[in-house]
Amino acid sequence: MTSSATPGLTRLNSAEGPEAARLLREVCVSGAWIRELVAGRPYPEAEELYVASDAATARLTPADLDEATAGHPPIGRPTPGDPTSAREQGGVREEDRAELLELNLAYQERHGHAFLICATGRTGEQMLAALRERISHDPQTEREILRGELGKINRIRLARLVERGEETR
Repeated sequence: MTSSATPGLTRLNSAEGPEAARLLREVCVSGAWIRELVAGRPYPEAEELYVASDAATARLTPADLDEATAGHPPIGRPTPGDPTSAREQGGVREEDRAELLELNLAYQERHGHAFLICATGRTGEQMLAALRERISHDPQTEREILRGELGKINRIRLARLVERGEETR
C-alpha cells in the first residue's frame, strides 16, 4: 500500500473479510460484487478500487443486478432514517414524488425490477424525464442502462467510504 492511501482505503484494505464485506455492503448489496471487491484487496489507490468496482459491476448476472437493485429505495421515496438515500434523492421536490412513484410502479411492472438512476445531482424533473424515456426501452437495453447507473452510484458511494472514511448509510 502506498503512503497516498486514505484512512478509509486503509481501513477497507486492512479489515478482516467479514468487516470488509460489511463496509462494501453499505455501497452495493450484490453478494457477487462484494465478494469480488473483497478478494481483490489490497487496493493501493482509490482509483484501482473504482476500476475493480466497474469491472465487477460489468460482470454481474441478471440475478446479481436484481439483487443490487433491490438494495435501492424507489426514486421519490427514500428509505426513512437512511441518510444516504435522502442525500442522493435530495433533488426530488415534494410535488414530483407522486408521479415518480406512479411511473416507477409502471416501470417495475414492465421491466420486472425497480427503476434505478444515479440521483446524485439530478433534479426530480430530470429523473422524471429519464423514467419516461426508459420505461419504453426493451429489457436488454434497459438492463445495460441500469448497469451503468449502478456503476455510477457505486463509485459515488465508494468515494464517500474511501476518501472520507465515512460509512455510506
